[in-house]
Amino acid sequence: MKFNSILIILSFICFDVFSDEVSDPFENLNRNIYAFNDKVDQIVLKPTATLYGNITPKFLKKGISNFFDNINEIDNSFNQLLQGKPSKSVNDLSRFVINTSLGLGGLIDVASEFGLVEHDEDFGQTLAVWGFSEGPYLMLPFLGPSNSRDIFSRPVTSFFEGTFHMDNANVTLSLTALDAIETREKLLQIESLISGDEYAFIKDSYSQSRTYEINDGIVLEDSFVDEMDDFLID
Repeated sequence: MKFNSILIILSFICFDVFSDEVSDPFENLNRNIYAFNDKVDQIVLKPTATLYGNITPKFLKKGISNFFDNINEIDNSFNQLLQGKPSKSVNDLSRFVINTSLGLGGLIDVASEFGLVEHDEDFGQTLAVWGFSEGPYLMLPFLGPSNSRDIFSRPVTSFFEGTFHMDNANVTLSLTALDAIETREKLLQIESLISGDEYAFIKDSYSQSRTYEINDGIVLEDSFVDEMDDFLID
């Protein structure tokens, strides 16, 4: 998400701009899975993320966030190329090289100081650019909201994620867990924005946020978007 790197970091920007109704033919099953995920979150993930937020210094949290952003730059670059955006592909690959070498393995975002803008791309977005429809909405155990297109894209995205090719399974699992906790901690202060039917809210906002990402942010023009981006970057 990424708790899916997707989970809902950007989905909260959309609480008043829902568009067409999301296809949800498996709603009953999805709601049951959502209820299960919520229990797991309340019992395990949220308390862990809260503890992480309370005991981890701000500079270290920023470094960890930068690290995970950096190891995804290869995936970003690959998908930019597949989407026909070679200049952005070079930008993202350059970010990886600079931050890995000069930024202490990605802990420091040196590339942004050089004017190289950060992007967030994945193979699900690439399939959308190629014309694949999103298909029905799906709630996945532990992973959260998705759709059939994004599920199909997961093996490719996983292959290009930085932790996929690590030989030490314990290191891979530890980094995956830390990534989930770090992502969940970011959501703690904004989860109160969820209103009404939580399941419907997350379903609609997930779909809208994916549209926002697929269109490189040109779908929504709202001051709240800018404020939320500033919050997540700090």
